[in-house]
Amino acid sequence: MNSKLEITMQDVWLARKRIEPHVLQTPLHLSEKLGDASHHVYLKLENLHETSSFKIRGAANKMLTLSKAQQQKGVAAFSTGNHGVAVAYMAKQLNIQAVICISKRVPLNKVERLERMGAEVVKVGFNQDDAERYAYDLEETEGFTVIPPFDDQEIIAGQGTIGLELLHQLPEIDTAIIPVSGGGLFAGIAKVLKHYNPMIQLIGVSIEKSPVMYESIQSGTIVSLKEEDTLADSLLGGLGEDNQYTFRICQALMDQFVLLNEKEIAQGMHYMLKEHQLAVEGAAASSIAGLVSGKINFEGKQTACIITGRNVAMETILKTCQS
Repeated sequence: MNSKLEITMQDVWLARKRIEPHVLQTPLHLSEKLGDASHHVYLKLENLHETSSFKIRGAANKMLTLSKAQQQKGVAAFSTGNHGVAVAYMAKQLNIQAVICISKRVPLNKVERLERMGAEVVKVGFNQDDAERYAYDLEETEGFTVIPPFDDQEIIAGQGTIGLELLHQLPEIDTAIIPVSGGGLFAGIAKVLKHYNPMIQLIGVSIEKSPVMYESIQSGTIVSLKEEDTLADSLLGGLGEDNQYTFRICQALMDQFVLLNEKEIAQGMHYMLKEHQLAVEGAAASSIAGLVSGKINFEGKQTACIITGRNVAMETILKTCQS
């Protein structure tokens, strides 16, 4: 196998050193009500980053590897919101021009945050694939460097630093519940945890609406699905026409894949607000929703749930918690 298609532990350690000045080491919080005396559940609070989501890890790692010439020409990104916010944030830190390509499904609160960070925002089509094609067109015509949201060695290694932190904070970890969209987050954490102990159970969670990674794994090949409106909009998006990393890694290392409906996602959001006083977006609540709904068999004695982000409009939180 081509070694360039492998993400190694060295890649992840290098990412950790590279991003350390820019990225918070997030806390791991015990959720007493989710667990019991024999089964402890912890929340890895990636929602506490400056950009409000885990995406800053991969974006920072990728952008810090760019040459001076690449930085001077600027960057482009395609995103369902959170990756775009992370790229815009790092571009501002590094004084790099950034163009963020998004579909018309991206919520207004995320669009407004992108614009506040000084990025140029371009709305293209009604799915992430349309935004992706436009970003790569900019790379060809304008010389921008595309910062991919998930299927990239440096992006995956950056997300893998969460795995390193989990091992430091909870060395006895035996289960991790990880939201899955394009698979960059899952792939990075999985590479680290399975290297540490192949017996650690890795459970992916996603949405019933347009679950591209789930259907692709079921089919044994990458599929495309029409995107639908969902509370967990950050879990929307395709896998890309030439996926090289995330599909293969998720297919190989995922022990269980659970899909959630809109009611269950809403219950997860409500639980986080009521029990932990944390307003999180639907995608971030999916790991909790898997447990609250009973769809995940609760066998792990030391379980970590990845709480991915909090870029959610207050009216969405209020509407969800009132329903």
